[in-house]
Amino acid sequence: MGKLALFHLLCGILIFWAVSVVKAEDPYKYFTWTATYGMASPLGTPQQVILINGQFPGPRLDLVTNDNIVLNLINKLDEPLLLTWNGIKQRKNSWQDGVLGTNCPIPPNRNYIYKFQPKDQIGSYNYFPSTQLHRAAGGFGVLNVYARSVIPVPYAKPAGDFSLLIGDWYKTSHKVLRQILDSGKSLPFPDGLLVNGQKQSTFTGDQGKTYMFRISNVGLKTTINFRIQGHKMKLVEVEGSHVIQNLYDSFDVHVGQSLSILVTLDQSPKDYYIVASTRFTTTVLTSTSVLHYTNSQTPVSGPVPAAPVNQFQWSLMQARTIRWNLTSNAARPNPQGSFHYGKITPSRTILLANSAPLISGKQRYAVNGISYINPDTPLKLADHFNIPGVFTLDSIRSAPTADSPHLATAVLPSSLHEFLEIVFQNNEDTMQSWHLDGYDFWVVGFGSGTWTQASRKGYNLVDALTRHTTQVYPKSWTAIYVSLDNQGMWNLRSAMWDRQYLGQQVYLRVYNPTASLANEYDIPTNALLCGKAAALRHP
Repeated sequence: MGKLALFHLLCGILIFWAVSVVKAEDPYKYFTWTATYGMASPLGTPQQVILINGQFPGPRLDLVTNDNIVLNLINKLDEPLLLTWNGIKQRKNSWQDGVLGTNCPIPPNRNYIYKFQPKDQIGSYNYFPSTQLHRAAGGFGVLNVYARSVIPVPYAKPAGDFSLLIGDWYKTSHKVLRQILDSGKSLPFPDGLLVNGQKQSTFTGDQGKTYMFRISNVGLKTTINFRIQGHKMKLVEVEGSHVIQNLYDSFDVHVGQSLSILVTLDQSPKDYYIVASTRFTTTVLTSTSVLHYTNSQTPVSGPVPAAPVNQFQWSLMQARTIRWNLTSNAARPNPQGSFHYGKITPSRTILLANSAPLISGKQRYAVNGISYINPDTPLKLADHFNIPGVFTLDSIRSAPTADSPHLATAVLPSSLHEFLEIVFQNNEDTMQSWHLDGYDFWVVGFGSGTWTQASRKGYNLVDALTRHTTQVYPKSWTAIYVSLDNQGMWNLRSAMWDRQYLGQQVYLRVYNPTASLANEYDIPTNALLCGKAAALRHP
């Protein structure tokens, strides 16, 4: 009887353990989205826009850390389409990144089921179409990742949560804009600014309560400055990192960037201006929305709050105030500062210089003299199936050269677990914004002029912010550290979409010759095959 009792006890423990494992699996969330054209009047003039499930902007995607997302995207446009999940790292899963280097675009009247997970992530993000210039027609939306209930955040739960998609906008059709770029010309100046697809919006809250505003710059090419009349803004999170909670009167948000602020409605009960305006532009575009106190009987009044008078220097000094909160956790319980990035010696330095050359008489944009062109076959498929003639690993140098600018499919080789220093050198007199898929990185330094090894003396090696998109000021440089712990093919691009479209991008191949599911997932069974991979079968 004793042995039988022990057997039953062990069986009970095993059953309990098995049930616990099943219960511990992260939740699944299922979505079906349909992309169509529709008519809207964002700036007062009817124009064709891209709708997701009939919405412009698209549906808000609210997730929790580690949720498993199964999203069926049906393309009812007249052109192939992909959505990319801006800032979602796609751990071990560049197959789901939704850019032309990793995925075949979804043909018209076809679908693709994305399967991904915001693994160990929290924060404010967005999604948008990565194909052609579809982003100029809409198809973008909010993507928020909330902390799990068992993980504390370094601020009290706000009374409400507002998401603001702000960006420049054109009345001109995205197809006409594409024709302008294809003809070798630059885009004209935008026609206006939108907030959540409108010229203005209203956000309502109770006096005395604190609200979170999640702000993303989803425009094509223009930095915006954000401010709220009579109210201080407490910065708490930037692209998945909790930060030192400084107070600001206004804040610059560069193209492709996202952040979260807390605003306490501590003023007299009335309505207040919420203002977004373009920065570093000769003509200033402004969009005014309204912060409405629920007990207000007074409409907005007084002058619209002005943007900072100073330009680049003011913005640079503000950028240096954004620092990692070393004692706070992010998506996991361990403090952010437990990873001592500043004590690691980079394995090598990659210096990337942007430029705006004419190639065959047409305007292009380039990195180290290489203006990127998309092959018919996604790089990830070519790499997986060993398809020759799609890309080479010597297509771009890791520093600028004196060679004449030319077109090529630029891929930078790297090894899994390398620790890189990447310097973005901007010798142009325009603002730049750089984004890396699959990662966040430490922004360790900003500086004017030309970067040299002596520039490292000014690096922040203690509490530099981690983020996925960084600005580079005119005639200046920005340096980042990145730990290559995510195998795959990852797009490193200008977040300014006209520059990306005309060649200011490369791919970073993070590679390990030993195939292992511990490093990278297998090709999805539903992966679309195109180009030289079209006739192949999944293994």
